[in-house]
Amino acid sequence: MSGSTYGNIFKITTWGESHGKGLGVVIDGCPAGIPLCEEDIQKDMDRRKPGANKYGTKRQEGDKVEIMSGVFDSKTTGTPISLIIFNQDQRSRDYSNICNVYRPGHADLGFETKYGFRDYRGGGRSSGRETSARVAAGAVARKLLQELGINIKAYTTAIGNIKVENIDLNECNNNPLYMPDKKAAEKAAELLDKAIENCDSVGGIVECSISGLPIGIGEPVFDKIDASISKAIMSIGATKGIEFGNGFSAAESYGSYNNDNFYMDNGKIKKETNHSGGVLGGFSDGSDINFRVAFKPTPSIAQPQKTINNSGENTEITISGRHDPIVVPRAVVVVEAMAAITVADLMLVNMSARIDKIKHFYSI
Repeated sequence: MSGSTYGNIFKITTWGESHGKGLGVVIDGCPAGIPLCEEDIQKDMDRRKPGANKYGTKRQEGDKVEIMSGVFDSKTTGTPISLIIFNQDQRSRDYSNICNVYRPGHADLGFETKYGFRDYRGGGRSSGRETSARVAAGAVARKLLQELGINIKAYTTAIGNIKVENIDLNECNNNPLYMPDKKAAEKAAELLDKAIENCDSVGGIVECSISGLPIGIGEPVFDKIDASISKAIMSIGATKGIEFGNGFSAAESYGSYNNDNFYMDNGKIKKETNHSGGVLGGFSDGSDINFRVAFKPTPSIAQPQKTINNSGENTEITISGRHDPIVVPRAVVVVEAMAAITVADLMLVNMSARIDKIKHFYSI
């Protein structure tokens, strides 16, 4: 299987399955000397771990991360960093009734057609649990970016048709849906309660902001910063779309409005607006990068659904087990992680862009 590695210089390779012994990640290309301990990573792991509230799966995993290599005396050594998270609460028997049928909305059909085999216990590599390794790697990338004054913050802006109207980032930690609007969170909770009662699920939108990036990060052709972030984000399970700045609404706008005018402020280049979402021509433009991600409703629902089995016969399935009625709140930190990994990589790639900067680095 290819495709488990992401990045050019700051490179990650994730491994493991939802119902295997554990999951993990190997990070290569992380500079030496960055302060790092397991507690730094665990903060983000705790935001993603299951069983935290009634809007997540009932699977009880501590998601305790262990650093296996690449750190000594609480600092990165420059060698590969290996992180592992052991599974503790697998219940593979919950999936015995789906071993020969394809779940609607899942990767079952494509996986078995491609490989001639699939791990039906929670989806194997296709499971959302794979993102725990990404979050661990993202926490390391975040530590690197913090050294450079770059910060990443994501939050829920919509659940179903309930959208935030006022943004108070301090409110995110006061509700289980990670919404920055108390009233919207209360309405969204009511919507979710009804969905749970009906054995159904709900989708939503996560918004992310990256601040502190200098001008010029990204490449002008295939590795544009927005293209790179898009690839990273769209590799997260259940994502269905991404937009930067005004996004699709820019198609209905005029250039005279959509263009962001520049001006000088105490020797610094600034913009009057940020319709571009902080990206121009594939480069960061010095303002905050803002993007939004759409997540579909969790496909595992306890309602009868029509499907087929691996003998090509029509049948019906009712999915049991422990599943999230919505993935969005737990996906917030996953979005941050993939954004951090991408930006960390592009920052390191950017160091080779100019000979004068290389000569300065080597004091030539």
